[in-house]
Amino acid sequence: MQDNLDQMLSHPLGALLGYFTVAILGLVVFLSFFEMVTKYNCWEEIRRGNVAVAMATGGKIFGICNILRFSIDAGVSIYETMKWSVVGFLLLLLAYFLFEFLTPVFSIDEEIAKDNRAVGLTAMLISVSLSYVIGAAIF
Repeated sequence: MQDNLDQMLSHPLGALLGYFTVAILGLVVFLSFFEMVTKYNCWEEIRRGNVAVAMATGGKIFGICNILRFSIDAGVSIYETMKWSVVGFLLLLLAYFLFEFLTPVFSIDEEIAKDNRAVGLTAMLISVSLSYVIGAAIF
């Protein structure tokens, strides 16, 4: 089975479909983990028009995909790409908790839930910026 998969991935179209599938599955899994740790429902808040939640969630999506992009660009196998995406996600999750911990004056989750766009923008920029640092370390 793995030989067939490796043969499919050696073709450019097969590789595109493989990496695309890994990216979509990664987004679904990783965003569901973020959904579990936040004190608000991301998709419900976005549906209601909460821009701060949309910015924070968009930053998470960009961060996850950017890490995947760097691992693909590094020329590693699809299996290594999956491994690096998990490592990168765990580091982004750690950054989320550090952001909450390093701002003891207010709760990040509560401010984002209240549509505090300054906090949402900061959360987005942290996710995006750190994804570049994480991605640059993939080789």
